[in-house]
Amino acid sequence: MPLALLSWYAKRMSKFIQADRNRPFLLPPDLRDWIPEDGLAHFVIEAVERVDLNHFKINTQGTGDAQYHPQLMLALLICCYANGIFSSRRIERATYRDIGVRFVAANLHPDHDTLCKFRRENFEAISESFLQVLLLARESKLLRVGLVSVDGTKVDSNASYCQVKRKAWASGTECGLSMADKCIQPPTGFQF
Repeated sequence: MPLALLSWYAKRMSKFIQADRNRPFLLPPDLRDWIPEDGLAHFVIEAVERVDLNHFKINTQGTGDAQYHPQLMLALLICCYANGIFSSRRIERATYRDIGVRFVAANLHPDHDTLCKFRRENFEAISESFLQVLLLARESKLLRVGLVSVDGTKVDSNASYCQVKRKAWASGTECGLSMADKCIQPPTGFQF
């Protein structure tokens, strides 16, 4: 490279902020610093602390591994549901990737089987708790509850040729039978 080009390049490079991804943290980061004070994660944690947890099923026999606290699991589920994450595998993945979810989960990572089992065993208690959290959100003016309608009208569209013909064939029309035969026929030159 010519010397003039190198000096121009060096001047331009000095305007960039240098990023060093290999630099270790001096101290571990505090996740509270990365989440806004009025964020959803803080509200969910405070709301779940007010919920009565006596209806949740826990392993009182003392067998097996240590279990996650129902308050943590409930807060994790509500936070993920509010963010549109419903799959237990995606919730597990969010505990690693999403800072808000990671904060709610207290930097713990319950696996998808644990989440699914908790949901299955405590379905009624989760439903009641979710309603209590929604009512708290409405009282705090964080949520506006209203009516959502979904129109169930079925409209014909340009579907594939074979699908339309099979539908006509199923209705028993003569035209549909001849068209369905054309669609189901094997290509010419095909031998069984």
